[in-house]
Amino acid sequence: MTTNRRNFLKTTAFAGAGAVAGSLISGCTPKQAESNLAGIVEAVKKTHAQKFNMAGYGAPAIPVVRVGIIGLGDRGSDAVERLSYIEGVEIKALGDKREVCVKGSQKYLNSIGRPAAQEFFGSEDIWKKLVELPDLDLIYTCTPWILHTPISVYSMEHDKHVACEVPIARTIDDAWQLVETSERTKKHCMMLENCCYDFFELLTLNMARQGMFGEIIHGEGAYIHNLMGYNFNKPQDDKQVDGAYTDMWRLKENATRNGNLYPTHGLGPVCQALNINCGDKMEHLSSVSTFDFTMGPKEKELVANDPFYAPWKDSKFRGNMNTTIVKTTLGKTIMIQHDVSSDHPYSRIHVLQGTKGRVRKYPDEHIAMGEEWVDEARMKELYAQYSPEIVKRVGEMAKKVGGHGGMDFLMDWRLIDCLRNGLPLDESVYDGVLWSSIAPLSEWSVANRSQSIDVPDFTCGSWKTNKPHGINLETGGTTKVLDLPELKQDA
Repeated sequence: MTTNRRNFLKTTAFAGAGAVAGSLISGCTPKQAESNLAGIVEAVKKTHAQKFNMAGYGAPAIPVVRVGIIGLGDRGSDAVERLSYIEGVEIKALGDKREVCVKGSQKYLNSIGRPAAQEFFGSEDIWKKLVELPDLDLIYTCTPWILHTPISVYSMEHDKHVACEVPIARTIDDAWQLVETSERTKKHCMMLENCCYDFFELLTLNMARQGMFGEIIHGEGAYIHNLMGYNFNKPQDDKQVDGAYTDMWRLKENATRNGNLYPTHGLGPVCQALNINCGDKMEHLSSVSTFDFTMGPKEKELVANDPFYAPWKDSKFRGNMNTTIVKTTLGKTIMIQHDVSSDHPYSRIHVLQGTKGRVRKYPDEHIAMGEEWVDEARMKELYAQYSPEIVKRVGEMAKKVGGHGGMDFLMDWRLIDCLRNGLPLDESVYDGVLWSSIAPLSEWSVANRSQSIDVPDFTCGSWKTNKPHGINLETGGTTKVLDLPELKQDA
C-alpha cells in the first residue's frame, strides 16, 4: 500500500489574514472572515426540529453494496484495496481529478480479478458526475477537508449513503446542513473515524461499558503528529502526485485557521466511552493556542531559497499547540490537544479516568483498576477476556490487510456489514458533526481570548434516550473476509 498522503482536488485560494482569517470558510478577505467568525455564535444558537432520529436507525439492508470512491490519493487508494477484501462489495466507480490516480486504482482492481470500475477524472467537479450514477449505494470520500461537506450533502441528495474521511465538517453551518440532509433523506452519513476501531480503544471501551473503571468522569485525546515535512512538501512532478497534500491544501488550512483543526482522532474514542450523544452531551468549551514557533521560521527559510514558496511569504500560521477543554452536561470533562508542527513522538494520548480505574495509551498501553498499573501478564488476560467480538472475529485478518495496524479494515468491514444487514452504524451523523465542530468552536474561542462557547446539541435532545452503539456484534457479523486468491477465483 502507498505510504505518502496524496489527496484529491485543488482547493480554492485561502486568504492569509492571521487569527481573524482563521475563520469558518476558506478563500475569504479579512472583512469577510471577521463576519464569519462572529457568525458562529448565531450558528451555535440555531434551533432545529429533528425530522428523523438517525441515531439507532438501520436503513433497508443492501446485500451487495455498490461503492463509488472519490479521492484516490493515499487514503482513497488504500480504501480501494481494503474494500476488495470484504464480501458483498462492488467497487463500481473511481473518481479523482488526476487521471494517473484513477488509473492506478483501476490497475489494482484488474490485478486481483475485480471488474473494471467506471472512471471519472479531468476536472475539479468531476465528482458530481460520479455521484449522479444511478447504480451506487455508498459514496466513500477521501478528499481535502473543504470538499467533505459538499460531496456528502450532494451524495445524500442523490439517494446515496455516505462514508467520509475526517473531519466531515469545517463549519457549524456545514454540520447543521449534514444533519438536516441526513434526517430528510434518511441516508447514513458516517465520518470514517478509524481510531474508534483501534484494538486498545475497543478493549477499554468494552471494559468501560462493563463498569470495570467505575463511572468515567474525564477523558483526554489528541492528535500530536509532526506533519511539517508533509505540509511543506511540494509536488515532485506536473501531475502533483508526489506531494504529500495535493496543491498543499493542508498547509493552506494551517495558514488561515487557528485552533484545534483536527480533533476527531483523539476525541472519538473518548466520546464513545463517555456516552456522548447517548446519555450525555457536550455543554461548552474553552480553547487556547500557543504562538507559532516553527511554521513561520520554516516558511521564511523556504521562501529565501526557493521561488516556489514565494506565495507563502509572511503567512501567519496557527499556533503549535492547541488545548481545548470541554464540560459535559453531566459534569464530566474532556481535554483535546492538537500539535502537528513540533518535534515529538506520535500520540493520541487516549486517557480515560474513572472513579475506580484509569486507562492510558501513550507512550505505552496501560490499564489501572485501583492505584497500580496492571502488569504485562494481566494485560494479556484483559485482551483475551474483554476484546469485543468484532476484534475476536475479524481482528487477525484486519492486521494482515493493514491500515494503521488493522483499525482501518475493522472500520470498513463493520460499515459494510451494517449496511448489508440493515443495522444502525456505529457512528451516526450526530457523532461526526459534533466531533468535527470542535475545530470551528475552538477557532472562535482562541480568537476571543479563550472565552467559553456553547457546543450545539445536534441531536436536538435525543441524546437523553439514544442508546450507545454496539461493539459486540449482538446482531450482524455475517460478512465474510475474503483473501485475494479467493477473490481471483470468484471473479
